[in-house]
Amino acid sequence: MIESRKVADLGTFLFLYIAQSIPMSFFSTVLPVIMRQENFSLASIGLLQLIKLPWIFKFLWSPLIDRNCVTTRDYKRWIFSSELIYASLIFIVAFLDFKADFYIILVLVIFSFIASATQDIATDALAVLSFSRKDKSLVNSMQSMGSFCGAMIGSGLLLLLFRQLGWNKLLPCLALFVILALLPLFLNRKLKVQESASVRAKKADFIYFFNQKGIWKQVGFLFLSYSGLIGTLAMLKPYLVDLGYEMKAIGLMFGIVGTSVGALSSFAAGFIVRRIGRQASRIFFAAVIFVTAVFFTFITLLNPTTPVLYTGILLIWGSYGMATIVVYTTAMDCVRPGREGTDFTIQTVITHLSSICIVVLSGKLADHWGYQGLFCFQATMALTSFVYVLTVFRGKEFKE
Repeated sequence: MIESRKVADLGTFLFLYIAQSIPMSFFSTVLPVIMRQENFSLASIGLLQLIKLPWIFKFLWSPLIDRNCVTTRDYKRWIFSSELIYASLIFIVAFLDFKADFYIILVLVIFSFIASATQDIATDALAVLSFSRKDKSLVNSMQSMGSFCGAMIGSGLLLLLFRQLGWNKLLPCLALFVILALLPLFLNRKLKVQESASVRAKKADFIYFFNQKGIWKQVGFLFLSYSGLIGTLAMLKPYLVDLGYEMKAIGLMFGIVGTSVGALSSFAAGFIVRRIGRQASRIFFAAVIFVTAVFFTFITLLNPTTPVLYTGILLIWGSYGMATIVVYTTAMDCVRPGREGTDFTIQTVITHLSSICIVVLSGKLADHWGYQGLFCFQATMALTSFVYVLTVFRGKEFKE
């Protein structure tokens, strides 16, 4: 059993991760819809990709947070200030006219995401320092569950409320929620960083992260960890459209069933990693991803029924949810003292960039070889990842 003190700490981080995820999911989902309804050009809609840039480049200012955080109070100060700026910018956007002030809104959303990314750096660093090695998988379950729940609420529930309330009424409520999500952290006076945090590096950096002994094994793992499933996940919606499914059915499959399975599997994976250890978890989760990739390769040979497709969705989201836990947990193991925010951020950015590369390549492969060719490629990548974790992670530096 997990003691009540630890449950309170885990709940605190769950709310923080949900708070940063919901507005991001909402803006990413709603903005393209509104823009198309208002007859914006596809080129203008393409500008929305700019809102994701802060989460790609956040490693550039992560050393600033590491240099200025020593105590729990320091981290809380960064989290509170970033989140209040985040909420304030969302609140300001609510009172702007979408069509007349579009570019102002776009700039404000980008700045709000900078604030959110800053909160994420401080939150991740605090999570690294607040939990023992044994319990790091549990706090990573909160991180992953927060992302999945935020995506489900932001792109599902809030989209429905948006149709009822409209832009000007919904966004102030969203800003209020972001502030209320800080209450658990404000009330949690017993949250403490580990003693190792008392020795801080004078200078936080990201260049020398790659000079650590054995770190390139971890970098390879980060690059390959999602490579066997992320292309399938990205192309599954078009696949379902081509099979004749309507948007409502696809929304149910992905927005409700898929994200729910992702959240539940990430919760379970936290206990699995805690129970069987890092290396066994790497192997087990990589094997599940390979089985999932093979499953999708085989269903392209058939005329898949709805139950078969739901089975595939359960597998893909379940394996994705589990993979995030071992990725985040091992990333926390590889941070340098005094550089927790910087090093964890670098590793998450590596997974983002590798995922982007795989998704772009998957789209081209699907165009040339069809879905069967894409799924075969994903199975090959999944097998490569499985063999990698079987053969590379040996030696004392990776012991449990």
